[in-house]
Amino acid sequence: MSELNRRDFLQAAVGLAAGAGTMGLMDPDWVLAAQEESPAGIPRRPLGKTGEKVSIVGIGGWHIASIEERDSIALMHEAIDGGINFFDNAWDYHDGRAEEVMGKALATGGRRQKVFLMTKDCNRDYQGSLAHLDDSLRRLRTDHLDLWQFHEINYPQDPDWIFEQGGVKAALEAKKAGKVRFIGFTGHKDFDFLLKTLSKPFPWDTVQMPINVLDAHYRSFQKNLVPECTRRGVAVIGMKALAGGAIPKEVGVSAADCRRYALSLPISTLVCGITSREELRQDLGVARGFRPMSPEE
Repeated sequence: MSELNRRDFLQAAVGLAAGAGTMGLMDPDWVLAAQEESPAGIPRRPLGKTGEKVSIVGIGGWHIASIEERDSIALMHEAIDGGINFFDNAWDYHDGRAEEVMGKALATGGRRQKVFLMTKDCNRDYQGSLAHLDDSLRRLRTDHLDLWQFHEINYPQDPDWIFEQGGVKAALEAKKAGKVRFIGFTGHKDFDFLLKTLSKPFPWDTVQMPINVLDAHYRSFQKNLVPECTRRGVAVIGMKALAGGAIPKEVGVSAADCRRYALSLPISTLVCGITSREELRQDLGVARGFRPMSPEE
């Protein structure tokens, strides 16, 4: 690789390039240049152009709250001690219980200050979005969110509605008031809806989307959306690397290889659905020993 291309990859990784395109889609030099080691041994990558750096694997709020509360809190504490600092959630997960349990886990030992906390707004309009934000802050026992994302841009009208109905206005006011630091959106049905949202005249910080080995073969987010996010310096947050466990069970690709594949792409972090200590330690092991797949792999 030429020195010029190496520099382009590095700039894209920190959200400063405007033209890396698909060149870094599966390039190990790109990935290694983008991340750095942390004291706990979990590599961290830049979150787009925000200036923040997050662990390459994160805790998924839906899964972690699907088990007994005591076990859920213990797993979150172990994850933080192990070097995971990206925590995902959403207003509607388990009818609010997911945020409540995570709030309890982060309320002690100064743990809230150790994590980059994200949750999602499930509304589209101004008043509803502000109500969801107040609920989330109360449940999570915090005075601010590090990242607030519009949840499930899954329908053709969603990109317009969040602007026309006032959701974005609410997010901007929340940011000005110090209740929200960064703003993004998510989706997992059609990359066209996310591209439309990304093209709106708004300085998005993040986009969360499915990143897995099967996505590459059909209406692919990683082929059609990731390069545009990289070009704009918008951080990609990966999810659904195992497709709910279907890929290891039905395709025969191991969970570790599924994680490693996703992490070999130019994403900032991969949200992992963890429900047991075995799964947590497996994902910590993948992260600590991570080496990107070669294009041949």
